[in-house]
Amino acid sequence: MDHIDCMVAGGGVIGLAIARSLARVGREVVIVEAENIIGSHTSSRNSEVIHAGIYYATDSLKARFCVASINRLYAYCRERNIPHKQTGKLIVATHDEELPKLKSIYAQAIANGTPGMREIPAADAIALEPELNCVGALHSPMTGIVDSHALMLSLQGEAEDAGSMIAFCSRVSSVRAGNGKFFVQIEGDQPYAMSSDYFINAAGHGAWDIARSMTGLQKDHIPPHYLSKGSYYSLSGHTCPFETLVYPVPGDGSLGIHFTRDLAGQARFGPNVLWMEGEELDYSVPQDRGAEFTEAIRTYWPGLPDGALMPSYCGIRPKLVSSGVPAADFLIQSRDDHGVDGLVQLFGIESPGLTSCLVIGDYVAALVTQESR
Repeated sequence: MDHIDCMVAGGGVIGLAIARSLARVGREVVIVEAENIIGSHTSSRNSEVIHAGIYYATDSLKARFCVASINRLYAYCRERNIPHKQTGKLIVATHDEELPKLKSIYAQAIANGTPGMREIPAADAIALEPELNCVGALHSPMTGIVDSHALMLSLQGEAEDAGSMIAFCSRVSSVRAGNGKFFVQIEGDQPYAMSSDYFINAAGHGAWDIARSMTGLQKDHIPPHYLSKGSYYSLSGHTCPFETLVYPVPGDGSLGIHFTRDLAGQARFGPNVLWMEGEELDYSVPQDRGAEFTEAIRTYWPGLPDGALMPSYCGIRPKLVSSGVPAADFLIQSRDDHGVDGLVQLFGIESPGLTSCLVIGDYVAALVTQESR
């Protein structure tokens, strides 16, 4: 049986960033990825937004990691020519009843240390984006967009340059923790086994199956797993209405059906929220949600033409809590949490995970260093 220092389960943006950080401090790292490409689930099925740390609970990992990541991620993208743009973002109230909520969002952003955040009058927001309808707004100049796949390719390349390797089509079927090591059974074209001193479970939705398969881990350390499906619709045959990203006041379990665009200028709207039963990942895009999207979008863009929306793609967020419950923080468990030497597990890494990937990578590498034996 081959033995390595660190095994990272999951080749999404978080697993790649962790592998990069570990390899850059001299760790021997193998990434095992169940799919045949990097980042095919949560990492690539999102709005590709660089967030600024606005909404999250004070002192939460989400708030701390996101605020610490903004300038670092922009610098990383500039230095490596990763396509990105600092577009800025407007959060808009479209009727007076939403203004108190807008003020509470602003207060939360200030408490989190969100850089550059300011309240602006409706007239200033409309002057910035003439197609906009609102009665009040917040402006976040640091928010932007990034090519998530180019970012992941860069992380993969740097991890490999530092000596790590990635095994595709390699699904972890079971893990046995014992005697200070991890014995891992892997399914693929040809099943095989490996052992490691450290095991980092960063497999996104798959992290739950891996944790359940693990002997030596008490199962009460595995959190609930809920699926929140969000679809996106694109704008067809019409000019992109805004340069700045536009978000409504948030609703249940999401930031609302907001306007974003890709780096080519294609407008897209979403996500909506559909709570799913079970744990099956169904990425089919509902074709009958046009009226829901149109109604939501016209609250802040009354000029949306009839018939201009087309179903585009969807993503599924790994949630730790269900509908109607305030969003949970990232859950990153180490020995102090579950008592297993050398094990780090990550659950519920949704937004702003993409923005926070570099900081999360270093955070997990530091946990491994603290546990070195």
